[in-house]
Amino acid sequence: MNRPTLFSGPFLDRRAELRDDPGWISAARSDPNTRYVLAEGARQLVSMGTALDVALLRNGDPLLSRAEDASFTLLGWFRGERTVLVEVGPEALAQASGLPEATELKELRPLAPMLPADSASLLAYARALTLWRGRHRYCGVCGAPNQPARAGHVMRCSRCDNETFPRLDPAIIVLVTDASGDRALLGRQSAWPAGRYSTIAGFVEPGESLEDAVEREVLEETGVQVGDVEYHSSQPWPFPSSLMLGFHAVARTEAITLRDGELEDARWFTRADVEAGHPALPPPGAISARLIDAWFNQPGGPPTRW
Repeated sequence: MNRPTLFSGPFLDRRAELRDDPGWISAARSDPNTRYVLAEGARQLVSMGTALDVALLRNGDPLLSRAEDASFTLLGWFRGERTVLVEVGPEALAQASGLPEATELKELRPLAPMLPADSASLLAYARALTLWRGRHRYCGVCGAPNQPARAGHVMRCSRCDNETFPRLDPAIIVLVTDASGDRALLGRQSAWPAGRYSTIAGFVEPGESLEDAVEREVLEETGVQVGDVEYHSSQPWPFPSSLMLGFHAVARTEAITLRDGELEDARWFTRADVEAGHPALPPPGAISARLIDAWFNQPGGPPTRW
């Protein structure tokens, strides 16, 4: 549990105190060591050379020289160097002479397990900010355009000064076992690859504690009542703005009834089932796999899928 989940970890010195420095953009543009994460919508620039990694641009790149200051967001210091997110549109890409050699704009989710852990975390952070800014271009109070403030970490209304901060949608995800601990309750959605099952998950609702959300979601999706809810670990999940909060819980009842249509199927699986390869499990980067590992290996056992 002490090892960071995918997209998390102390990979970045965020230097939040510099977000109030009015000269931060000038300092970034004049520093030859500044590096830039390029984003176009939900896609980000990655190096597709001998090793897959985030592609970091330097000052002087044509794409950066055309970028407006309002498209910059200070991320912090990554691998010891100032790192800035810059958002570009299709027009800017069309006007540029092309992307740097051996780079492509790619969606993060399918590439994340193949990236270095710190690069995946950096791109997840940048992706969350890009999508948040894109969805809060106008004030929710008066409807006037928002403008970026605090180095891109606040969207401030140009009329009423209302401030909007990056949002997180808390979601619980839980590995439920029976009273003996020998079986785990897993479900599957119809859109998943054939044979894949995973842990139960859902968003926390207003006025609800995390423990209440665990009990409600399991009951709604499977008809199983649970208790003994214990926190395990968490994972940023910027698709687009979730924070996954992982738990273990113990079933009070075992009969399964698919109640709300979220799941195509739900079943109890033993460790022998998992060891035999049935069901197919989530990819190792997902917190659901981490929760299943913790149960499969029992307390103190080494995780097998990290």
